[in-house]
Amino acid sequence: MPLPIPYQDPIDQGPLIPEAAGFRNPRTAFLYPVCNGTPVFLPENAVEGPNARYQSLYDRFAPFYDFSTRLYAWWKSGADATRRRIYHEFLEVRPGASFLEVSVGTGANWTYLNREMDFYGLDLSARMLARCRSNARRLNLRFQLCQGLAEHLPYPGSAFDIVFHMGGINFFTDPAAALREMVRVAKPGTRLVVADETEALARRYENNIIARAFFRNRPRTIVAPASLLPPGMREIGVQEICGGELYVLTFRKPEP
Repeated sequence: MPLPIPYQDPIDQGPLIPEAAGFRNPRTAFLYPVCNGTPVFLPENAVEGPNARYQSLYDRFAPFYDFSTRLYAWWKSGADATRRRIYHEFLEVRPGASFLEVSVGTGANWTYLNREMDFYGLDLSARMLARCRSNARRLNLRFQLCQGLAEHLPYPGSAFDIVFHMGGINFFTDPAAALREMVRVAKPGTRLVVADETEALARRYENNIIARAFFRNRPRTIVAPASLLPPGMREIGVQEICGGELYVLTFRKPEP
């Protein structure tokens, strides 16, 4: 069943009209289609720069993603759940919350979270989203998925109780815009959590035969993007976890 938070145009942030074929912007007449059950909020020529490269990589890697990440987590931490719960501890999860994961991938994190929430996920990769849909159905979650850009989220402002991002922002075309969007759609007072690999891990794997496709020729040196946060954020903190392989950036959207 569709969840109650409506979509809006990711560019002009105005309302959309649902149609059989998708969602139409009545101001521009542009139709965002629904493909294989997933709304696609990608205006023409919207995917450019590093986003285009990583969209292609994740589409190709999607069939192997869950197995490979679980294998890596088992090698490093003994279990996938053990590794993921290290950064899940930073989330302020509660039953009944509206939970948005930006760059949701296959929804692998959702397996280990409280299932009495409404789960929303956005990703740039259609093939990762297809696997996410299958995983969410298997878990019997209340969920809604769409394809789009983190830099232009198709949701209204102050909509979500929890906003989370794990993996991807290091290589976004415009990480500052993505952070502004995550803040925009979070409710006032929300603690946001953004995590990704560190530069130390990237250097370790940039010549690895499997991982080098992701880490070689990366668009910039990796640092936790605290300096890119919109002004006024509260309780800003950065921690390295998992032996320095991941960073976690936490901050709180101020109350009005």
